[in-house]
Amino acid sequence: MTNLASFLDDSARDFPDRTALVFGDTRLSYPQVNGAANQVANLLVSRGIKPGDKVALSCPNLPYFTIVYFGILKAGATVVPLNVLLKGREVAYHLGDSDAKALFAFQGTPDLPIGAEAYEGFQGADGCEHFFVITADPTAPSPIEGTETLGQGLAGQSPQFDTVAVDDDDTAVILYTSGTTGQPKGAELRHRNMRDNALTGKDLFGADSANPDTYLCVLPLFHSFGQTVIQNGGFAFGGTVVLLPRFEAGPALGLMQREGVTFFGGVPTMYWGLLGALDDSVDVAGLAKNLRVAVAGGAALPVEVHKQFEERFGVTILEGYGLSETSPVASFSKYGQPVRVGSIGLPIPGVEMKLLQPETWDEVDGTIEEDGKTAVGEIAIKGHNIMKGYYQRPDATAEAISPDGWFRSGDLGRRDADGWYYIVDRSKDMIIRGGFNVYPREIEEVLLTHPAISLAAVIGVPHESHGEEIKAVVILKPGESATPEEIVAWSKEQMAAYKYPRIVEIVENLPMTATGKILKRELS
Repeated sequence: MTNLASFLDDSARDFPDRTALVFGDTRLSYPQVNGAANQVANLLVSRGIKPGDKVALSCPNLPYFTIVYFGILKAGATVVPLNVLLKGREVAYHLGDSDAKALFAFQGTPDLPIGAEAYEGFQGADGCEHFFVITADPTAPSPIEGTETLGQGLAGQSPQFDTVAVDDDDTAVILYTSGTTGQPKGAELRHRNMRDNALTGKDLFGADSANPDTYLCVLPLFHSFGQTVIQNGGFAFGGTVVLLPRFEAGPALGLMQREGVTFFGGVPTMYWGLLGALDDSVDVAGLAKNLRVAVAGGAALPVEVHKQFEERFGVTILEGYGLSETSPVASFSKYGQPVRVGSIGLPIPGVEMKLLQPETWDEVDGTIEEDGKTAVGEIAIKGHNIMKGYYQRPDATAEAISPDGWFRSGDLGRRDADGWYYIVDRSKDMIIRGGFNVYPREIEEVLLTHPAISLAAVIGVPHESHGEEIKAVVILKPGESATPEEIVAWSKEQMAAYKYPRIVEIVENLPMTATGKILKRELS
Protein backbone atom coordinates (compact mmCIF):
# COMPACT_ATOMS: atom_id res chain seq x y z
CA MET A 1 0.00 0.00 0.00
CA THR A 2 1.35 3.43 -0.92
CA ASN A 3 -1.20 5.55 0.96
CA LEU A 4 0.51 8.20 3.11
CA ALA A 5 -1.82 7.09 5.92
CA SER A 6 0.22 3.88 6.17
CA PHE A 7 2.54 5.80 8.54
CA LEU A 8 -0.29 5.78 11.08
CA ASP A 9 -1.49 2.27 10.27
CA ASP A 10 2.00 0.81 10.63
CA SER A 11 2.89 2.64 13.84
CA ALA A 12 -0.44 1.70 15.44
CA ARG A 13 0.30 -1.94 14.64
CA ASP A 14 4.00 -1.93 15.53
CA PHE A 15 4.00 0.42 18.55
CA PRO A 16 0.66 0.00 20.33
CA ASP A 17 2.02 1.28 23.64
CA ARG A 18 3.67 4.42 22.34
CA THR A 19 2.26 7.91 22.74
CA ALA A 20 1.59 9.49 19.36
CA LEU A 21 0.23 12.91 20.33
CA VAL A 22 0.49 15.12 23.39
CA PHE A 23 -1.64 18.21 23.88
CA GLY A 24 -1.77 19.69 27.37
CA ASP A 25 -2.80 16.86 29.67
CA THR A 26 -4.14 14.78 26.77
CA ARG A 27 -1.97 11.87 25.67
CA LEU A 28 -3.13 9.72 22.76
CA SER A 29 -1.55 6.41 21.81
CA TYR A 30 -1.06 5.36 18.20
CA PRO A 31 -4.03 2.94 18.35
CA GLN A 32 -6.23 5.74 19.76
CA VAL A 33 -5.27 8.15 16.99
CA ASN A 34 -5.72 5.40 14.41
CA GLY A 35 -9.17 4.48 15.71
CA ALA A 36 -10.32 8.11 15.64
CA ALA A 37 -8.93 8.58 12.11
CA ASN A 38 -10.81 5.43 11.04
CA GLN A 39 -14.00 7.01 12.38
CA VAL A 40 -13.34 10.11 10.27
CA ALA A 41 -12.82 7.91 7.20
CA ASN A 42 -16.10 6.10 7.87
CA LEU A 43 -17.85 9.45 8.33
CA LEU A 44 -16.59 10.69 4.97
CA VAL A 45 -17.61 7.50 3.17
CA SER A 46 -21.06 7.73 4.75
CA ARG A 47 -21.44 11.24 3.30
CA GLY A 48 -20.53 10.14 -0.19
CA ILE A 49 -16.89 11.18 -0.29
CA LYS A 50 -15.05 9.03 -2.81
CA PRO A 51 -11.36 8.36 -3.49
CA GLY A 52 -9.88 11.37 -5.25
CA ASP A 53 -12.36 13.86 -3.79
CA LYS A 54 -10.91 16.94 -2.10
CA VAL A 55 -11.57 17.62 1.60
CA ALA A 56 -10.41 20.85 3.23
CA LEU A 57 -9.12 21.13 6.79
CA SER A 58 -8.76 24.35 8.78
CA CYS A 59 -7.40 23.60 12.24
CA PRO A 60 -4.50 24.78 14.41
CA ASN A 61 -1.98 22.43 16.03
CA LEU A 62 -4.47 20.26 17.92
CA PRO A 63 -4.93 16.47 17.91
CA TYR A 64 -7.97 17.03 15.68
CA PHE A 65 -5.75 18.19 12.82
CA THR A 66 -3.76 14.96 12.76
CA ILE A 67 -6.82 12.76 13.26
CA VAL A 68 -8.83 14.39 10.46
CA TYR A 69 -5.77 14.63 8.18
CA PHE A 70 -5.12 10.90 8.29
CA GLY A 71 -8.84 10.12 8.21
CA ILE A 72 -9.17 11.96 4.90
CA LEU A 73 -6.17 10.07 3.50
CA LYS A 74 -7.51 6.73 4.73
CA ALA A 75 -10.70 7.34 2.72
CA GLY A 76 -8.56 7.79 -0.40
CA ALA A 77 -9.42 11.49 -0.54
CA THR A 78 -7.07 14.45 -0.91
CA VAL A 79 -6.35 16.78 2.03
CA VAL A 80 -6.52 20.53 1.38
CA PRO A 81 -5.03 22.19 4.48
CA LEU A 82 -6.07 25.82 4.96
CA ASN A 83 -4.36 28.53 6.93
CA VAL A 84 -6.50 29.14 10.02
CA LEU A 85 -6.06 32.91 9.66
CA LEU A 86 -7.84 33.15 6.30
CA LYS A 87 -10.83 35.46 6.05
CA GLY A 88 -14.19 34.28 4.74
CA ARG A 89 -13.65 35.37 1.14
CA GLU A 90 -10.21 33.71 1.15
CA VAL A 91 -11.67 30.44 2.47
CA ALA A 92 -14.33 30.56 -0.26
CA TYR A 93 -11.65 31.01 -2.93
CA HIS A 94 -9.58 28.05 -1.70
CA LEU A 95 -12.63 25.77 -1.45
CA GLY A 96 -13.81 26.68 -4.93
CA ASP A 97 -10.39 26.51 -6.55
CA SER A 98 -9.64 23.06 -5.08
CA ASP A 99 -13.15 21.66 -5.80
CA ALA A 100 -13.41 20.69 -2.13
CA LYS A 101 -16.46 18.58 -1.31
CA ALA A 102 -16.23 19.04 2.46
CA LEU A 103 -14.65 21.31 5.07
CA PHE A 104 -13.59 20.50 8.63
CA ALA A 105 -13.04 23.77 10.50
CA PHE A 106 -12.03 24.48 14.08
CA GLN A 107 -14.24 27.02 15.82
CA GLY A 108 -12.07 29.14 18.09
CA THR A 109 -12.24 29.52 21.83
CA PRO A 110 -11.44 32.61 23.94
CA ASP A 111 -7.90 31.23 24.33
CA LEU A 112 -7.59 30.46 20.62
CA PRO A 113 -9.81 32.95 18.75
CA ILE A 114 -9.50 31.66 15.19
CA GLY A 115 -11.59 30.01 12.52
CA ALA A 116 -14.73 32.08 13.02
CA GLU A 117 -14.98 32.97 9.32
CA ALA A 118 -14.65 29.46 7.92
CA TYR A 119 -18.42 28.94 7.76
CA GLU A 120 -18.82 32.21 5.88
CA GLY A 121 -16.31 30.92 3.36
CA PHE A 122 -18.12 27.57 3.13
CA GLN A 123 -21.40 29.33 2.39
CA GLY A 124 -19.72 31.27 -0.42
CA ALA A 125 -18.22 28.20 -2.09
CA ASP A 126 -20.32 26.41 -4.69
CA GLY A 127 -19.84 22.66 -4.69
CA CYS A 128 -18.63 22.27 -1.11
CA GLU A 129 -21.42 20.13 0.34
CA HIS A 130 -20.43 19.24 3.90
CA PHE A 131 -19.29 21.38 6.83
CA PHE A 132 -18.10 19.95 10.14
CA VAL A 133 -17.32 22.19 13.11
CA ILE A 134 -14.34 21.07 15.19
CA THR A 135 -14.98 22.17 18.77
CA ALA A 136 -12.60 22.13 21.73
CA ASP A 137 -15.18 20.02 23.60
CA PRO A 138 -16.32 17.19 21.29
CA THR A 139 -19.51 16.75 23.33
CA ALA A 140 -20.56 20.40 23.02
CA PRO A 141 -23.32 21.43 20.61
CA SER A 142 -22.35 23.28 17.47
CA PRO A 143 -21.71 27.00 18.02
CA ILE A 144 -23.05 27.64 14.50
CA GLU A 145 -26.78 27.03 14.16
CA GLY A 146 -27.71 24.38 11.63
CA THR A 147 -24.25 22.79 11.42
CA GLU A 148 -22.84 19.49 12.62
CA THR A 149 -19.87 19.10 14.92
CA LEU A 150 -17.10 16.61 14.36
CA GLY A 151 -18.14 14.91 17.60
CA GLN A 152 -21.72 14.49 16.35
CA GLY A 153 -20.50 13.19 12.99
CA LEU A 154 -18.24 10.58 14.59
CA ALA A 155 -20.90 9.30 16.97
CA GLY A 156 -21.64 5.70 16.07
CA GLN A 157 -18.89 5.50 13.46
CA SER A 158 -16.75 2.36 13.64
CA PRO A 159 -13.09 2.71 14.73
CA GLN A 160 -12.27 0.04 12.13
CA PHE A 161 -11.55 0.94 8.51
CA ASP A 162 -9.51 -0.61 5.72
CA THR A 163 -7.31 2.19 4.40
CA VAL A 164 -7.98 2.72 0.69
CA ALA A 165 -5.09 1.59 -1.50
CA VAL A 166 -3.99 4.36 -3.82
CA ASP A 167 -1.47 4.77 -6.61
CA ASP A 168 1.92 6.32 -5.92
CA ASP A 169 1.03 9.22 -8.21
CA ASP A 170 -2.41 9.92 -6.76
CA THR A 171 -2.67 13.30 -5.06
CA ALA A 172 -2.38 13.13 -1.27
CA VAL A 173 -2.31 16.84 -0.42
CA ILE A 174 -2.93 20.15 -2.15
CA LEU A 175 -0.90 22.93 -0.53
CA TYR A 176 -1.70 26.48 -1.54
CA THR A 177 1.11 28.82 -2.48
CA SER A 178 0.70 32.28 -3.91
CA GLY A 179 3.61 32.29 -6.32
CA THR A 180 4.69 35.74 -7.42
CA THR A 181 1.63 36.66 -9.45
CA GLY A 182 -2.11 36.35 -9.20
CA GLN A 183 -4.23 34.28 -6.86
CA PRO A 184 -2.89 31.40 -4.74
CA LYS A 185 -2.23 28.18 -6.64
CA GLY A 186 -2.67 24.64 -5.32
CA ALA A 187 0.47 22.51 -5.47
CA GLU A 188 -0.58 18.87 -5.99
CA LEU A 189 1.68 16.58 -3.97
CA ARG A 190 1.58 12.86 -4.66
CA HIS A 191 1.50 10.20 -1.96
CA ARG A 192 5.06 9.24 -2.92
CA ASN A 193 6.22 12.89 -2.76
CA MET A 194 5.00 13.27 0.81
CA ARG A 195 5.99 9.77 1.94
CA ASP A 196 9.54 9.85 0.58
CA ASN A 197 10.15 13.36 1.89
CA ALA A 198 9.11 12.35 5.41
CA LEU A 199 11.27 9.22 5.28
CA THR A 200 14.39 11.28 4.57
CA GLY A 201 14.44 11.91 8.33
CA LYS A 202 16.50 8.74 8.61
CA ASP A 203 19.30 10.15 6.46
CA LEU A 204 18.95 13.79 7.45
CA PHE A 205 18.45 13.55 11.21
CA GLY A 206 19.26 9.98 12.18
CA ALA A 207 15.59 9.16 12.85
CA ASP A 208 15.23 5.62 14.22
CA SER A 209 12.02 3.83 15.16
CA ALA A 210 13.95 1.84 17.77
CA ASN A 211 14.89 5.09 19.52
CA PRO A 212 12.05 7.44 18.61
CA ASP A 213 12.25 11.20 18.97
CA THR A 214 9.89 13.49 20.86
CA TYR A 215 9.03 16.39 18.54
CA LEU A 216 7.79 19.80 19.65
CA CYS A 217 5.34 20.93 16.99
CA VAL A 218 5.14 24.72 16.99
CA LEU A 219 5.29 25.06 13.21
CA PRO A 220 1.73 25.26 11.79
CA LEU A 221 0.59 21.86 10.58
CA PHE A 222 -1.27 23.46 7.68
CA HIS A 223 2.16 24.44 6.29
CA SER A 224 4.45 21.95 4.59
CA PHE A 225 7.42 22.24 7.01
CA GLY A 226 5.49 21.25 10.13
CA GLN A 227 3.31 18.78 8.25
CA THR A 228 6.11 16.78 6.63
CA VAL A 229 9.13 17.16 8.92
CA ILE A 230 7.33 17.09 12.28
CA GLN A 231 3.96 15.31 11.96
CA ASN A 232 4.58 12.86 9.12
CA GLY A 233 8.25 12.44 9.92
CA GLY A 234 7.39 11.72 13.55
CA PHE A 235 4.68 9.20 12.68
CA ALA A 236 6.89 7.47 10.11
CA PHE A 237 9.31 6.48 12.88
CA GLY A 238 6.87 5.96 15.76
CA GLY A 239 7.81 9.19 17.52
CA THR A 240 5.80 11.40 19.87
CA VAL A 241 4.51 14.75 18.61
CA VAL A 242 3.91 17.40 21.29
CA LEU A 243 1.48 20.02 19.98
CA LEU A 244 1.52 23.75 20.70
CA PRO A 245 -1.16 25.71 18.78
CA ARG A 246 0.53 29.09 19.00
CA PHE A 247 4.22 29.76 19.46
CA GLU A 248 5.12 31.51 22.68
CA ALA A 249 8.71 31.12 23.82
CA GLY A 250 7.99 30.59 27.53
CA PRO A 251 5.37 27.83 27.10
CA ALA A 252 7.52 26.23 24.39
CA LEU A 253 10.49 26.01 26.75
CA GLY A 254 8.20 24.63 29.45
CA LEU A 255 6.97 21.86 27.15
CA MET A 256 10.52 21.05 26.09
CA GLN A 257 11.40 20.56 29.76
CA ARG A 258 8.28 18.63 30.74
CA GLU A 259 8.19 16.28 27.75
CA GLY A 260 11.92 15.77 27.25
CA VAL A 261 11.81 17.10 23.68
CA THR A 262 14.59 15.73 21.49
CA PHE A 263 13.64 17.34 18.16
CA PHE A 264 12.79 21.01 17.62
CA GLY A 265 11.93 22.60 14.30
CA GLY A 266 11.24 26.27 13.80
CA VAL A 267 11.71 29.42 11.77
CA PRO A 268 14.48 31.85 12.79
CA THR A 269 12.18 34.12 14.80
CA MET A 270 11.28 31.16 17.02
CA TYR A 271 14.93 30.51 17.86
CA TRP A 272 15.34 34.22 18.54
CA GLY A 273 12.34 34.02 20.88
CA LEU A 274 13.61 30.95 22.74
CA LEU A 275 16.96 32.58 23.43
CA GLY A 276 15.26 35.73 24.66
CA ALA A 277 13.06 33.76 27.08
CA LEU A 278 15.89 31.95 28.85
CA ASP A 279 16.08 32.95 32.52
CA ASP A 280 16.86 31.40 35.90
CA SER A 281 13.61 29.41 35.87
CA VAL A 282 14.70 27.46 32.78
CA ASP A 283 16.81 24.35 33.24
CA VAL A 284 18.98 24.96 30.19
CA ALA A 285 21.29 22.09 31.08
CA GLY A 286 18.34 19.72 31.21
CA LEU A 287 17.00 20.97 27.89
CA ALA A 288 20.41 20.61 26.30
CA LYS A 289 20.77 17.07 27.64
CA ASN A 290 17.57 15.99 25.87
CA LEU A 291 17.71 18.02 22.68
CA ARG A 292 19.22 15.98 19.88
CA VAL A 293 18.20 17.82 16.71
CA ALA A 294 17.29 21.44 15.95
CA VAL A 295 16.27 22.38 12.43
CA ALA A 296 15.41 25.71 10.83
CA GLY A 297 13.91 26.89 7.57
CA GLY A 298 11.68 29.57 6.10
CA ALA A 299 14.30 32.35 6.16
CA ALA A 300 18.03 32.85 6.69
CA LEU A 301 19.12 32.25 10.28
CA PRO A 302 21.25 35.10 11.69
CA VAL A 303 24.83 34.16 12.54
CA GLU A 304 24.47 35.37 16.13
CA VAL A 305 21.41 33.20 16.72
CA HIS A 306 23.36 30.21 15.40
CA LYS A 307 26.22 30.91 17.78
CA GLN A 308 24.12 31.68 20.86
CA PHE A 309 21.90 28.63 20.45
CA GLU A 310 24.87 26.32 20.09
CA GLU A 311 26.52 27.89 23.15
CA ARG A 312 23.40 27.56 25.33
CA PHE A 313 21.98 24.24 24.11
CA GLY A 314 25.04 22.46 22.78
CA VAL A 315 23.23 21.72 19.50
CA THR A 316 24.06 23.05 16.06
CA ILE A 317 20.98 24.26 14.22
CA LEU A 318 20.64 22.52 10.86
CA GLU A 319 19.34 24.81 8.13
CA GLY A 320 17.32 23.49 5.24
CA TYR A 321 15.51 24.73 2.18
CA GLY A 322 12.37 23.85 0.34
CA LEU A 323 9.02 25.01 -0.97
CA SER A 324 5.46 23.75 -0.91
CA GLU A 325 6.09 22.51 -4.45
CA THR A 326 8.97 20.32 -3.19
CA SER A 327 7.04 18.53 -0.42
CA PRO A 328 8.89 20.64 1.04
CA VAL A 329 12.50 19.59 1.79
CA ALA A 330 15.00 19.97 -1.06
CA SER A 331 18.30 20.51 0.76
CA PHE A 332 19.64 20.34 4.30
CA SER A 333 22.80 20.79 6.31
CA LYS A 334 24.46 17.52 7.25
CA TYR A 335 23.65 16.08 10.67
CA GLY A 336 26.81 15.42 12.66
CA GLN A 337 28.99 17.70 10.53
CA PRO A 338 30.21 21.25 11.23
CA VAL A 339 27.62 23.80 10.16
CA ARG A 340 28.33 26.23 7.34
CA VAL A 341 26.54 29.32 8.61
CA GLY A 342 24.34 30.83 5.92
CA SER A 343 24.19 27.64 3.87
CA ILE A 344 21.01 25.71 3.14
CA GLY A 345 23.12 22.58 2.82
CA LEU A 346 23.29 19.87 0.20
CA PRO A 347 20.49 18.33 -1.88
CA ILE A 348 18.77 15.57 0.12
CA PRO A 349 19.14 11.94 -1.04
CA GLY A 350 17.35 11.35 -4.33
CA VAL A 351 17.23 15.06 -5.19
CA GLU A 352 19.36 17.14 -7.57
CA MET A 353 19.83 20.91 -7.63
CA LYS A 354 21.41 23.28 -10.13
CA LEU A 355 21.57 27.00 -10.93
CA LEU A 356 19.84 28.42 -14.00
CA GLN A 357 20.34 31.54 -16.04
CA PRO A 358 17.54 34.12 -15.62
CA GLU A 359 14.48 33.34 -17.76
CA THR A 360 16.11 30.37 -19.51
CA TRP A 361 16.70 26.71 -18.75
CA ASP A 362 20.44 27.09 -19.38
CA GLU A 363 22.68 26.20 -16.46
CA VAL A 364 24.92 28.82 -14.86
CA ASP A 365 28.64 28.43 -15.47
CA GLY A 366 29.96 26.32 -12.60
CA THR A 367 33.29 28.15 -12.37
CA ILE A 368 34.24 28.88 -8.76
CA GLU A 369 34.95 32.58 -8.21
CA GLU A 370 37.33 34.29 -5.77
CA ASP A 371 34.87 34.05 -2.88
CA GLY A 372 34.79 30.28 -3.26
CA LYS A 373 31.29 30.21 -4.77
CA THR A 374 29.76 30.04 -8.23
CA ALA A 375 27.95 32.83 -9.99
CA VAL A 376 24.39 33.57 -8.87
CA GLY A 377 21.58 31.67 -10.56
CA GLU A 378 17.98 30.61 -10.00
CA ILE A 379 17.78 27.39 -8.00
CA ALA A 380 16.21 24.49 -9.88
CA ILE A 381 15.31 21.19 -8.26
CA LYS A 382 14.63 17.68 -9.57
CA GLY A 383 13.74 14.48 -7.72
CA HIS A 384 11.16 12.45 -5.83
CA ASN A 385 9.92 15.56 -4.01
CA ILE A 386 8.67 17.58 -7.00
CA MET A 387 4.92 18.17 -7.13
CA LYS A 388 2.64 16.76 -9.79
CA GLY A 389 1.76 20.33 -10.80
CA TYR A 390 -0.51 23.23 -9.92
CA TYR A 391 -4.10 22.03 -9.65
CA GLN A 392 -6.01 22.82 -12.86
CA ARG A 393 -3.30 25.23 -14.03
CA PRO A 394 -1.44 23.51 -16.87
CA ASP A 395 0.14 26.74 -18.13
CA ALA A 396 1.56 27.62 -14.70
CA THR A 397 2.78 24.03 -14.32
CA ALA A 398 4.54 24.09 -17.70
CA GLU A 399 6.18 27.39 -16.79
CA ALA A 400 7.48 26.00 -13.47
CA ILE A 401 8.49 22.44 -14.46
CA SER A 402 10.57 21.53 -17.51
CA PRO A 403 9.67 18.50 -19.66
CA ASP A 404 12.51 16.57 -18.03
CA GLY A 405 11.33 17.32 -14.50
CA TRP A 406 13.31 20.35 -13.29
CA PHE A 407 11.36 22.76 -11.08
CA ARG A 408 12.20 26.48 -11.10
CA SER A 409 12.15 27.76 -7.51
CA GLY A 410 12.20 31.48 -8.23
CA ASP A 411 14.93 31.82 -5.60
CA LEU A 412 18.44 33.00 -6.36
CA GLY A 413 21.41 31.13 -4.96
CA ARG A 414 25.08 30.25 -5.20
CA ARG A 415 27.01 27.01 -4.71
CA ASP A 416 30.45 26.47 -3.16
CA ALA A 417 33.20 24.11 -4.28
CA ASP A 418 31.78 21.29 -2.12
CA GLY A 419 28.29 21.60 -3.57
CA TRP A 420 26.69 23.40 -0.59
CA TYR A 421 24.05 25.94 -1.59
CA TYR A 422 23.47 29.47 -0.30
CA ILE A 423 20.39 31.62 -0.83
CA VAL A 424 21.30 35.03 -2.21
CA ASP A 425 17.80 36.41 -2.40
CA ARG A 426 14.26 35.13 -2.29
CA SER A 427 12.10 35.42 -5.37
CA LYS A 428 12.06 39.07 -6.34
CA ASP A 429 8.98 40.26 -4.50
CA MET A 430 8.25 37.68 -1.84
CA ILE A 431 8.13 38.81 1.78
CA ILE A 432 8.77 36.41 4.65
CA ARG A 433 7.01 37.65 7.78
CA GLY A 434 7.57 35.48 10.83
CA GLY A 435 8.08 32.42 8.63
CA PHE A 436 4.94 33.03 6.54
CA ASN A 437 5.38 33.63 2.82
CA VAL A 438 3.55 36.79 1.76
CA TYR A 439 3.29 37.74 -1.91
CA PRO A 440 2.86 41.47 -2.61
CA ARG A 441 0.77 41.06 -5.76
CA GLU A 442 -2.09 39.45 -3.82
CA ILE A 443 -2.01 42.21 -1.18
CA GLU A 444 -1.85 44.92 -3.83
CA GLU A 445 -4.92 43.53 -5.58
CA VAL A 446 -6.91 43.70 -2.35
CA LEU A 447 -5.68 47.23 -1.57
CA LEU A 448 -6.87 48.38 -4.99
CA THR A 449 -10.44 47.49 -3.95
CA HIS A 450 -10.27 50.22 -1.29
CA PRO A 451 -12.47 53.12 -2.50
CA ALA A 452 -9.75 55.73 -1.92
CA ILE A 453 -6.68 53.90 -3.30
CA SER A 454 -5.56 54.43 -6.87
CA LEU A 455 -2.25 52.54 -6.90
CA ALA A 456 -0.33 50.42 -4.40
CA ALA A 457 3.08 48.84 -4.06
CA VAL A 458 3.79 46.38 -1.24
CA ILE A 459 7.29 45.69 0.02
CA GLY A 460 9.01 44.06 2.98
CA VAL A 461 10.96 46.19 5.43
CA PRO A 462 13.31 44.88 8.14
CA HIS A 463 11.72 43.97 11.48
CA GLU A 464 13.53 42.87 14.64
CA SER A 465 11.37 39.90 15.56
CA HIS A 466 9.37 39.06 12.39
CA GLY A 467 12.32 39.29 10.02
CA GLU A 468 10.28 41.45 7.67
CA GLU A 469 7.20 43.61 8.12
CA ILE A 470 4.71 44.38 5.36
CA LYS A 471 4.61 47.96 4.12
CA ALA A 472 2.21 49.43 1.57
CA VAL A 473 3.07 52.56 -0.38
CA VAL A 474 -0.13 53.94 -1.90
CA ILE A 475 -1.38 56.75 -4.11
CA LEU A 476 -4.89 58.01 -3.38
CA LYS A 477 -7.51 58.74 -6.01
CA PRO A 478 -8.05 62.42 -6.86
CA GLY A 479 -10.50 63.97 -4.42
CA GLU A 480 -10.40 60.98 -2.03
CA SER A 481 -8.95 60.97 1.46
CA ALA A 482 -7.77 58.27 3.87
CA THR A 483 -5.20 58.13 6.63
CA PRO A 484 -2.54 55.41 6.98
CA GLU A 485 -4.28 54.25 10.16
CA GLU A 486 -7.63 53.91 8.38
CA ILE A 487 -6.04 51.89 5.57
CA VAL A 488 -4.34 49.56 8.07
CA ALA A 489 -7.64 49.03 9.91
CA TRP A 490 -9.48 48.34 6.64
CA SER A 491 -6.77 45.91 5.51
CA LYS A 492 -7.02 44.03 8.80
CA GLU A 493 -10.67 43.30 8.00
CA GLN A 494 -9.91 42.13 4.47
CA MET A 495 -6.87 39.90 4.88
CA ALA A 496 -5.44 37.19 7.09
CA ALA A 497 -3.49 38.45 10.09
CA TYR A 498 -0.09 37.55 8.64
CA LYS A 499 -0.82 39.34 5.35
CA TYR A 500 -2.18 42.80 6.00
CA PRO A 501 0.24 45.75 5.96
CA ARG A 502 1.08 47.21 9.37
CA ILE A 503 2.82 50.18 7.75
CA VAL A 504 1.19 52.44 5.15
CA GLU A 505 2.79 55.42 3.45
CA ILE A 506 0.75 57.76 1.27
CA VAL A 507 2.70 59.34 -1.61
CA GLU A 508 2.06 61.49 -4.66
CA ASN A 509 4.08 59.31 -7.06
CA LEU A 510 5.78 55.92 -7.26
CA PRO A 511 9.13 55.38 -9.00
CA MET A 512 8.64 53.57 -12.31
CA THR A 513 10.54 52.23 -15.29
CA ALA A 514 10.00 53.49 -18.81
CA THR A 515 7.53 50.65 -19.36
CA GLY A 516 5.46 51.58 -16.31
CA LYS A 517 6.72 48.95 -13.90
CA ILE A 518 7.08 50.11 -10.30
CA LEU A 519 10.69 50.15 -9.14
CA LYS A 520 10.21 48.54 -5.76
CA ARG A 521 13.94 48.51 -5.05
CA GLU A 522 13.72 52.31 -4.74
CA LEU A 523 11.06 52.07 -2.01
CA SER A 524 11.87 51.60 1.66
